[in-house]
Amino acid sequence: TIDFNDPLYLHPSDTPGINLVTEQLIGNENYGVWSRAMLIALRAKNKVGFINGSCLKPDQNSPLLHQWERCNAIMLSWIMNTISKELLGGIVYATDALAVWRYLKERFDRINGSRIFSIHRDIVCLSQGSATVSVYFSKLRELWDEYASLVTLPSCGCPTSRAFLEHDQQQRLLQFLMGLNDNYGNIRSQILMMCPLPTVSQAYSMISQEES
Repeated sequence: TIDFNDPLYLHPSDTPGINLVTEQLIGNENYGVWSRAMLIALRAKNKVGFINGSCLKPDQNSPLLHQWERCNAIMLSWIMNTISKELLGGIVYATDALAVWRYLKERFDRINGSRIFSIHRDIVCLSQGSATVSVYFSKLRELWDEYASLVTLPSCGCPTSRAFLEHDQQQRLLQFLMGLNDNYGNIRSQILMMCPLPTVSQAYSMISQEES
């Protein structure tokens, strides 16, 4: 019996036909979002080892070979289920999930300055307009998440890293407040006078209460 903590363990719900994520890979323009969503889903399924090389194919004589091949086949199905039909031709005959993952990364993981510039411009220029605060905030969060997937942010616990992350959060707060319609001017001024400044999520909650 395979322990449920083992990457080779398959839950009864782990079938080839399921879609792990709603995002469908269409090319380099959404590879970052797609790969991040897939990683989160595969981590929840305890199957990341099949795409990072830590769960390699056992020897031919290993009693676990058949189980590995089952898991690998399901992994291939999960990946193919989230790829547009136009891209399937390059991987439909593949037999190794790790090789497919690496192929997709090499082909579509093209982080360039123009894309980062485009997202940053969209963040700066985004305003609420006729949208509700909820819709506006959701669009802004989507842009922040995509930007974060393209740039490397410090993740250590050192003072410099913490200061940088605090600055990043403050920038998000200011970006959110700047894009709000003028009728939120009073509550915006109240938020900016708070010490310390609230998080962007706290500010959103305050604005939402004002809207309702």
